[in-house]
Amino acid sequence: MKDLIIDCFAGGGGASVGIEMALGRPVDIAINHDPDAILMHKTNHPGTLHLTEDIFKVDLQKYVGNQHVALMWASPDCTSHSKAKGGQPRKHGLRILPWAVYKHAKAILPDVIIMENVEEIQQWGPLDDKGHPIKEKAGEDYRKFISAMENIGYEFDSQELVAADYGAPTTRKRWYAVFRRDGKQIIWPKPTHNRFGTDGLKPYEQCGDYIDWSDLGKSIFDRQKPLAEATQKRIANGIKKYIVDNPEPYIVRNKNALAFIIQYHGETRKGDSRGQLLTEPIKTIDTSNRYGLVTAFITKYYKTGIGQGCDEPLHTITTSPGHFGVISAFLVKYYGTGCGQVLNEPLGTITTKDRFGLVNVLVDIHGEKYIISDIFLRMLKPEELKVMQGFPKDYIIDRDYKWRNYPIAKQVARIGNSVVPVMAEALVKANCPYLKIGERKVAPMIYMQNNGQVAFG
Repeated sequence: MKDLIIDCFAGGGGASVGIEMALGRPVDIAINHDPDAILMHKTNHPGTLHLTEDIFKVDLQKYVGNQHVALMWASPDCTSHSKAKGGQPRKHGLRILPWAVYKHAKAILPDVIIMENVEEIQQWGPLDDKGHPIKEKAGEDYRKFISAMENIGYEFDSQELVAADYGAPTTRKRWYAVFRRDGKQIIWPKPTHNRFGTDGLKPYEQCGDYIDWSDLGKSIFDRQKPLAEATQKRIANGIKKYIVDNPEPYIVRNKNALAFIIQYHGETRKGDSRGQLLTEPIKTIDTSNRYGLVTAFITKYYKTGIGQGCDEPLHTITTSPGHFGVISAFLVKYYGTGCGQVLNEPLGTITTKDRFGLVNVLVDIHGEKYIISDIFLRMLKPEELKVMQGFPKDYIIDRDYKWRNYPIAKQVARIGNSVVPVMAEALVKANCPYLKIGERKVAPMIYMQNNGQVAFG
């Protein structure tokens, strides 16, 4: 009799592919109420039974029959628990989703249940009439849920784990819980990485290693539609923080550019830049693409010495070109939607307030002086976000199993909602090694040719 594996909140398949990576076998049953999520899951897991049903209404016992369930993974929607929700009202229907896990656990009694959610799930409690958590009752519903699981025979333990500690190129932090009723010990995988590669561990993965450097986007200047003012400020602040003021900026492989990532989230402090260097794992990926790649092209600044002020005669001119440069490439406007201007054009309208800033772009890199000659910007691609989330490169996200294109917004949403596969792999390897039957097989590269025929790469 087969030991079944079930993914209760299958989504785009992060947990499912992580289980495959751990055990060399696909999940047997995958459930999700969202047809779009099932489309992506079915593309990558064709041998799985897919149920497009409400998690509370689906009758799993009907599909399981008298078969034994060895493992069930459950990642209930976390949006109404997450601190990212801020002060917005919570949705009661989403907050009670863990009770669906209890319902199915009681009915089919899996040996092992692994759950994943935001850390705030531990503060799960009642809501007031306006949909806000009641502070004094924080954690009440969480404790009731854990007690209910223990009352049907499960041992329980939980930890908050960071994916980067296990080799994923993301610092996503989540609450993980393991429930067992087979008498075996709950085991937590040991970290394999840390930030600096100390104590015998490997250093964190750099998200810069997962960027497609053949595409740097396009210049932020002379665009038909100027960038939004908030985006301009993010770029300017990021240039200062991650390039000009940074003794170790990220150098792109062609050595002619420096790069960093900006986040399209509101800055916490005026003049600050929410972003990061590419030498770090990417921060948590959410369901909308909020990461932009900024690349600043640099050219060698050949003049030696400290330069000179603009209020004195020009120093001796030599016969070599390029020995003098203006250490300011463009002006930034602090109003409207203007993207700044270069210095070979008349100055824009001068108002009664100080609204022009001269941007200093002299950069010192390992003792060499450079000036910034252009700045490019593009959003990170779904394929880049996919591998930064820990998915295998061969995982298909751009089409469904019927060969219809999968929209970019839906690709990003599936990735942002997904379990980090590396974490599912680590937890399942630690707790269910006896279910391993081999290694995950890399999916063949299949693509549609111009003549409409399918080809294999």
